[in-house]
Amino acid sequence: MARPAPVWFTVLLKFDDLKVLVCVALTCEVGSAHLKVCPQGFSCCTAEMEEKLSQQSRSDLKAPVSQLSSSLQSTFTQRHRHFDQFFRELLENAERSLHDMFVRTYGLMYVKNAELFKHFFKELTRYYVSGSGAVNMDSMLAEFWAELLERMFKLMNVQYEFSDAYMECVVRHSDQLKPFGDVPRKLRLQLTRAFVAARTFTRGLSVMQEVVGKVSTVSASPGCVRAAMKMLYCPYCSGQVALKPCQNYCLNVLRGCLANQADLDSEWNNFLDAMLSLAERLEGPFNFESVMDPIDVKISDAIMNMQENSMQVSQKVFQGCGQPKLAAGFRSRRSLKEGSGGFTGRFRPYTPDAWPTTAAGTSLDRLVTDVKKKLKHAKKFWSTLPETVCAGERVAPGDECWNGTAKSRYESVVMGNGLANQVSNPDVEVDVTKPDMVIRRQIAVLKEMTSWLKAAHSGNDISFDTEEGGSGAEESGSGCDSPSCDEDRDIYFSTPVPFNPRLVKVVHKEVGSGNGAALARGSTALALGGLALALLTPHWR
Repeated sequence: MARPAPVWFTVLLKFDDLKVLVCVALTCEVGSAHLKVCPQGFSCCTAEMEEKLSQQSRSDLKAPVSQLSSSLQSTFTQRHRHFDQFFRELLENAERSLHDMFVRTYGLMYVKNAELFKHFFKELTRYYVSGSGAVNMDSMLAEFWAELLERMFKLMNVQYEFSDAYMECVVRHSDQLKPFGDVPRKLRLQLTRAFVAARTFTRGLSVMQEVVGKVSTVSASPGCVRAAMKMLYCPYCSGQVALKPCQNYCLNVLRGCLANQADLDSEWNNFLDAMLSLAERLEGPFNFESVMDPIDVKISDAIMNMQENSMQVSQKVFQGCGQPKLAAGFRSRRSLKEGSGGFTGRFRPYTPDAWPTTAAGTSLDRLVTDVKKKLKHAKKFWSTLPETVCAGERVAPGDECWNGTAKSRYESVVMGNGLANQVSNPDVEVDVTKPDMVIRRQIAVLKEMTSWLKAAHSGNDISFDTEEGGSGAEESGSGCDSPSCDEDRDIYFSTPVPFNPRLVKVVHKEVGSGNGAALARGSTALALGGLALALLTPHWR
């Protein structure tokens, strides 16, 4: 009997990280009891060749999954970079714009106090990067306005000397004085909401690409490798090199091999819904760009408000905190109007060309529109992976396909997605009692991130460590004091919102009053200020 002609085919084999294209000659003959995976009987493979093909099947099975996952990961890595760069650039541009505008508007008086505003933007940036774990937004803003009030009040009343205790009294009554009008309240709400939404959304994009990277690198189980070998290369060993697996057969193998990944899908979809919901906020009332662009104008409005009401503010302070001592060098007591005249002369309304610039190259609306499309496209990614892989040229329809044993129709029922549905999978041995812990941890990560996104949607901040990748559960100041933020669509928050005052600890050091530098109080001065306030309370009207 003539020896069968050898069957030749080319296969990519990987040995010790070296990929080699090998032209293999298989001699088909009866008798294959030595094979461990492929059907017994007529075979073109030796045990050694079957082992090599098993190794290759592991790579062949992971390749399309890795390709799809890498594409998804790359998409959101890029979007994360775009959003992060955009938010940081807006902060830089807002600081630069305020500096340029205030130099033109307030001149030397601003230059002498520029470090106050520089520190303000430094803290905003720190909050964006590290959240409430590093910066309490409410306290930081309260300290900024308190320090600005002190400096301006002294400039308006240069003929008097003010002790730390006296200035403590002034700051303590700032809520009643309202020297800056309604600007501090509105800006606090706008900044808190916008920053919470921006940093949480950016963190969500980062978590998304991290989860994809970790889930897609989960190694295949021995049972999955065995099933992949049987599906991909046993047709070769049977002499049917061009035969492709049946689609439903492929689905059962992939649903068994990707059962743990499919279990990620429910929390993954919840996470994407929360991201899409927060994206709507970024386009509407929590628009970071709309808050940061005109921030210099808003702060200037606050300063102008205090300037215009300087006489009334000073009179109220003198009534409540007592008449201050006349400064050395003033021979006679000047009137409040005369004392503040020089101050009002130094400030000028801002001009139209003082409006800030926008981050170059794009806008928040364009970024959000783009990322929303990508987020919607990523829905059900993990549960549809088997269908995505088992399509096109990888499978064959009808009866002209490999069903695991021969060229024929695949008769078994297709299993559902997820680990629990693999108990009776006819083609893959899956231990349903041992879920993959890497994937379970990522499910927990998505669940936690979803809670942060939902909190941000309501204007609430939950701190999380962006550098360590860990999480926290400490709530900070809320940007949503109303029960329903959904009903508040006015980005300038015209509806009055109750403000719960916090005790603000102000660090204070004294420098010469002539140069308009900062005054900061220590703990001793705070105590003195409290005592002075108690003594002066009866005088306050």
